[in-house]
Amino acid sequence: MDFVEQLKSSIDIVEVVGQYVRLRKAGTRWVGLCPFHTEKTASFGVHSVHQFYKCFGCGAGGDAIKFVMEIEAITFYEALKLLSERYGIPMPKRAEYSDPETKLRAALYHMHEIAQRIYRAALLSNAGAEARAYLAKRGIEPAVAEEFGLGLSDRSGQALVREFEKEGFTQEQLEESCLVVRRQERAGYYDRFRGRLMFPIQDESGKIIAFGGRALAADDQPKYLNSAESESGKSLYKKSRVLYNLHRAKGAIRSAGRAVLVEGYMDVIGVWAAGVHEVVASCGTALVVNQVRAIKRHSEKIIVNFDPDEAGMKAAERSIEMLLQEDMTVRVLELEGGLDPDEYCKAKGAEAYREHVARAPGYFYWLADRARAKFDMRTAEGRIEGLKFLLPAIQRVPDKLERATLANDLAGYLGVEAGLVLEHFRKSAVERREKPLPDAKEPLRHVERILLSAVLASPEVRRAILPRLKLAPQLEQFTTRRIFQALFAIEESGGELRIADVQGRLDVRDQDLLSELLFADNSEEGEYTLEHAEACLVSLEQAGHEARRAALKARIKEAERAGMLEEALRLAQELNRLERA
Repeated sequence: MDFVEQLKSSIDIVEVVGQYVRLRKAGTRWVGLCPFHTEKTASFGVHSVHQFYKCFGCGAGGDAIKFVMEIEAITFYEALKLLSERYGIPMPKRAEYSDPETKLRAALYHMHEIAQRIYRAALLSNAGAEARAYLAKRGIEPAVAEEFGLGLSDRSGQALVREFEKEGFTQEQLEESCLVVRRQERAGYYDRFRGRLMFPIQDESGKIIAFGGRALAADDQPKYLNSAESESGKSLYKKSRVLYNLHRAKGAIRSAGRAVLVEGYMDVIGVWAAGVHEVVASCGTALVVNQVRAIKRHSEKIIVNFDPDEAGMKAAERSIEMLLQEDMTVRVLELEGGLDPDEYCKAKGAEAYREHVARAPGYFYWLADRARAKFDMRTAEGRIEGLKFLLPAIQRVPDKLERATLANDLAGYLGVEAGLVLEHFRKSAVERREKPLPDAKEPLRHVERILLSAVLASPEVRRAILPRLKLAPQLEQFTTRRIFQALFAIEESGGELRIADVQGRLDVRDQDLLSELLFADNSEEGEYTLEHAEACLVSLEQAGHEARRAALKARIKEAERAGMLEEALRLAQELNRLERA
């Protein structure tokens, strides 16, 4: 057994996927919302027996390694390495498991580990006294600073450059790391971050892929500086895929049944220190769909708590729109006193913040207040603009009764006729296009379902049934005939049956058909045995016998009508032999 098969046989795909997606058990299957596309009804499943996943919405599917590659956006080798490290399975050092891209990424991860070690040591050194005083002023305890890996970048701009040169990293690795910058006026590099408080940014598996740096000197601009993405696209950091603190918060998000979304690194740390551990931030950038889906994998409920200034409110508006488009249940938390989350926790205390989180209201009334502030409600034009601003948000409320209640509230709140709101609803409903009906699928006969389920479940059944089934003429009429042909080939080769090998011999339509059958819940009927499969073969043989009898009788009648008496007599004798058999 090679290492890849050893790894797959040593891990449980349900546990692997369950670290990223909330799954619930349904027979031998586990189901949940697909992490690769937006959906309201779960069409994503994981099969615990055959160890594969499949989404019947977007078509994504594969084994545990493929899932980790897709969800983490990493190479095959990196997925092997991640899983082997996570489950304590020694991975052999073989060149075939690596490639130039993987080797580059491994070097970049190592460079970020080196940078983190240097930044952390600088914060704890004599040179870090000013930065430590700043953290103390912001109420960040040393234990919290250590937990979040806070550090300090050297003001000279040469600390990383010297260490990387000593380690022998190549020019490509230096530039793709985005931790150092090539000098324009002369040869050499300098550190991207200089004299800043450093925040390591991790991917969902906890590996450092980037840094954020906060200026400590008043004249340093910008106030916050993040790692860049390289022009080639080979850098580790892809800001649209990363949420600050998600690797640390995802367990708490599932336990609490919600996420708290804030704007910045200090907000996350302050809220975390207050005991609200389900907190994440978008790394100082506008929220995008991939980040929303990353949150939704762990909970569909979210509380938005952005800074109370105009920039923060505009960012909250955009984020709410994005969250609603992805069918999230959204609440908005506004804190009194014009304080941001970190400042509030320090000024009012952790318990006061937790109480506000628990009582956070739905998003609609926050948006309604924004509409009243943005548009002149004293004029008809302003009220209509306010209505247009709020209407899309109401239409995304899934419950009809709640939608109707909000529509009435909206009419009163904006000072418009309730009939006008309802008329806009009706127009929107008419404008929505009906989805085309899906193509009708070829029906799967019960006998096919039993035979396929039985041979997939047991080597004994395969040995007894497949050779006989291969000779059955009725096989050509099976919807599943190409799946059985793949099984015949694998059985004849003497190889072990793996679903991935069967899928590899099929086109997309038959792959979907096989997945549908495997994910069908047969728990009420129980497992199909050799006896069930034998009964199906007998049934097929009898059906074939009857079909041949009927065909011979029809041919005899045709021969008699045509006056071909000798042919009719020959066919009658053949029918007689068939009936005696």
